[in-house]
Amino acid sequence: MARIILNTFGSLGDLHPFLAVAMGLRQRGHDAVIATSEVYRQKVVAEGVGFAPVRPDVGLMMDDADFVAKLWHPTRGSEFLLRDYLVPQVKDGYEDLAAACRGADLLLTHSVGLAGPIVSEKLNLPWLSVALQPLVFFSVYDPPIVPGAEFLKHLYRFGPGVFRAFKKLARFRLDPWAEPIQKLRAQLGLPRSQGNPLLDYFSPTGTLALFSEAFVQPQPDWPPNTVMTGFVYYDQLGQVPGAWQDDPSEIEEFLQTGPPPVLFTLGSSAVMHPGEFFRESIAAVCALGVRAVLLAGRGWTEIHNPLPDSIWVGSYLPFSKIMPRSAAIVHQGGIGTTAQALRAGRPMLVTPWSHDQPDNAARIQRLGIGRTIKRNHYYAPRVADELKTLLTQPSYAERANEASEEILLEDGITAACDAIEQAIREEKLSFLPD
Repeated sequence: MARIILNTFGSLGDLHPFLAVAMGLRQRGHDAVIATSEVYRQKVVAEGVGFAPVRPDVGLMMDDADFVAKLWHPTRGSEFLLRDYLVPQVKDGYEDLAAACRGADLLLTHSVGLAGPIVSEKLNLPWLSVALQPLVFFSVYDPPIVPGAEFLKHLYRFGPGVFRAFKKLARFRLDPWAEPIQKLRAQLGLPRSQGNPLLDYFSPTGTLALFSEAFVQPQPDWPPNTVMTGFVYYDQLGQVPGAWQDDPSEIEEFLQTGPPPVLFTLGSSAVMHPGEFFRESIAAVCALGVRAVLLAGRGWTEIHNPLPDSIWVGSYLPFSKIMPRSAAIVHQGGIGTTAQALRAGRPMLVTPWSHDQPDNAARIQRLGIGRTIKRNHYYAPRVADELKTLLTQPSYAERANEASEEILLEDGITAACDAIEQAIREEKLSFLPD
């Protein structure tokens, strides 16, 4: 049995894959511990997985409208998250994570788990980095759509040099952001990081890419020893403070009384800053004459009434239960939501909010599985037109079904657990005498 610490940060879309892997490791007899924001303690412990609190606690900011608005700014959201929120708290995160990792055999780190590499180096603890979405690899051979630099996509046809030059500029801009991390390393007696800790966060031991080849193909400039596992799934709401899970009998009755509805969701985080998304969605389906399910999170009570019987509004439902019974899925492009929609095999309309979502949306469109609408263009007439195309042109459903069939053959949890155990075995062998 090994003690394995899984450090993640963010929304349920960031927690769920780590929790799924931790549950898989526990079934194999390992002591798996999720190290993350305190707000998720009850949810993790309820699944029989160990928990260690690591600052910052994102739960403390969930009701801060100003924080949420800055986090989901369409072009500056990632800058705010890294420079203004996470980096200033890296020392707190280091203290918490170092305490959790004493006696551990392996550490797994999220791409914004900024304290993880420092803890690994200070404690001489083997670690694996984890990529939840392809954007974090910033491949010059498969360049991503970066918020605030969407114009680059028109230049990508000129070859890898375009994005290579952009990466150099990005590195120059991000170097000052990382100075607090460099200062912490100096305080701990560690040498200055040769690269930028905000960009060069992959472990030399290996990286788990928790997504499918049905979504993205491996590239030659991905980090060494990257293992592509396939998507990892978990979607139970569990014990999350302030959340409300709807009565399954109500939605079941709705689903049985008519044709499959269009599902509208903003995932677990962007739903806290919905703008006019649900209002425009209601107007679109009314104009189109189709049924709809709206998952509006804690704001579900604010959806205007009365609504026609063809529209069901709720807070949260497991995507694995509702998505396969939908005619199409309209969502924000978060990687967790995208993965569930891909597995369900339904056409998508993606309206990205920020961060990795524009890139995920572009990939869905390139695969022929869905269409996209910019967030500031999300108006009922446009939404209705795009949904009509998705629902009437069979090629979208056909491509979605093909991707689903490929994904259903994968077992991301088994592949991830196998790679973790292999890393532990290799690390133990490295300490044996010749």
